[in-house]
Amino acid sequence: MIEKLAKIQVAMLGLILGLCLIIGASVLSNNFKKNEITVTGSAYEIVKSDSASWKVQVSTKAPTSVEAYNKLTAQVPMVIEFLEQAGIKKEDISQLGISNYPTYKRDAKGNYTQDVAFYNYNQELKITSDNPELINKTYLQIPSLIQKGITIQAYPPEYYYSDLNKKKAELLSAATADAKVRAQGMLKATNNRVGKISSLKMGVMQITPADSNEVSDWGINDSSTIDKKITAVANVVFSVK
Repeated sequence: MIEKLAKIQVAMLGLILGLCLIIGASVLSNNFKKNEITVTGSAYEIVKSDSASWKVQVSTKAPTSVEAYNKLTAQVPMVIEFLEQAGIKKEDISQLGISNYPTYKRDAKGNYTQDVAFYNYNQELKITSDNPELINKTYLQIPSLIQKGITIQAYPPEYYYSDLNKKKAELLSAATADAKVRAQGMLKATNNRVGKISSLKMGVMQITPADSNEVSDWGINDSSTIDKKITAVANVVFSVK
């Protein structure tokens, strides 16, 4: 009985090994027929922004609407003068619309009443420049206006690179070349050669701060830094000779 059971086990083991060999041969045959290799290449370059956009907001408040407005119209020219003295051209400064709203008093329980405590007036200035370094320097000097009694909020400047589309094309080409070099390295040990491109798919472009390695499935488009790293990825399928 034991001998018969052993023979059955041997037979089953042989059947399993045979099936594995058949499946393995089929996979190898399919891969050979496909005769292609898929490789991901990448390339990057550090670029310097050549334009900037920046906003500052001047705010005033006073017991009456007229007083708050008069304070605003007196302080905005002071901010513009500060910007011009910093080296920013007058034509690069735009005055945006004025907004205003009242702040109401609270009662003893902390609830708002219908009585106005003071009126608030705000005006934004937008600065555009082809000198990002100057914008950054001026942005850091904004706190000095507080010493003059001006309430001002400076938003972080945004920096842009004008030849971005051209640079993307150049880097995609470099990423494709990098993919070919990688494919050649992979096939060298097999005595095969890289053939023509069967398909090419551009990966997500990443525009990050120069010292960042951050990536995103949706892509990154950094505008917070002057020096940027543009990274291109190419997914390439080559035929194999």
